[in-house]
Amino acid sequence: MLSAYPAYFIKEENGYSVIFPDLNNLATCGSTLDEAFMMAMDCLAGYLTWLQEDGEEIPTPSNIDAINMEKVAEEYEISIQDLFVNMIVVDVAEYAKIHFQEMVTKAVAIPKWLNNIVLEQDIDLSDVLQKALQNKLEPHKS
Repeated sequence: MLSAYPAYFIKEENGYSVIFPDLNNLATCGSTLDEAFMMAMDCLAGYLTWLQEDGEEIPTPSNIDAINMEKVAEEYEISIQDLFVNMIVVDVAEYAKIHFQEMVTKAVAIPKWLNNIVLEQDIDLSDVLQKALQNKLEPHKS
């Protein structure tokens, strides 16, 4: 499920600061605009994952149209030209699967002849096993 929160992007001397007003002014930054957007997605997904794991209430996002840009610029003592607001959207569950979930090492036994082929063809056995397990479990997802 997608989560979307407004974020203030503030142009700084060395990049961009990003602030989520609905999430206790959670902040991140990036040296380029692209990096700031990527960091904002990571920050949002990480924070919402943490809230979910701790059983905390997830704040309701503000309507982007209700944000008063002049008031925000005044609050942060910046020029309105150095500020814009954008929605940051992330699928928290999918992002967490890819970026936050801890890996567990498992011993797997395969026949020697098969291992020789795996090594010969430079196959990532861990990746193959993960994909096979995900495909096998896919029908059982809720």
